[in-house]
Amino acid sequence: MTTDATAGIELVSVAAIAENRVIGADGALPWERLPEDYRQYRARVADDPVVLGRRTFDSMRPTLPGRAQIVLSHSQREYDSESISHAGGVEAALRRARSLGDETVYVLGGAEIYALFQPHLDRMVLSRVTGEYEGDTEYPAWDDSEWTLAEETAYERFTIQFWERRR
Repeated sequence: MTTDATAGIELVSVAAIAENRVIGADGALPWERLPEDYRQYRARVADDPVVLGRRTFDSMRPTLPGRAQIVLSHSQREYDSESISHAGGVEAALRRARSLGDETVYVLGGAEIYALFQPHLDRMVLSRVTGEYEGDTEYPAWDDSEWTLAEETAYERFTIQFWERRR
């Protein structure tokens, strides 16, 4: 859904989620690592900016994804790399994303960040992990009437789904 803040960019949420929408447990993935999913995810976001919350940023710090990182946080504001910038809220993150001049910006989580950006998303790329898992973090529910499942590709332990917002 294009708004003034997102005009000129495509906003895409990327997440790995279990059949019960669980995405995390105690700050980690609740399932065994899926190397093929990890590779496709890293390749997808490598050349574009990403938006993520501070806790997700901290957990990914050793191997930051994306060409530029926009960290949504009420606390931390300065970072030791020019590719990392702070945003205090959704509108500030969207303005910063648009200022980078890229066509696509990826939203990488966590759960609160996914929920905040859900109304602004144009697409979702979801790795649907086979099975239900215990966890303390879930991907936000979405209204199926607003979305179309455009494509899906099955892998051994997950299926990648490409969702597009209906216009």
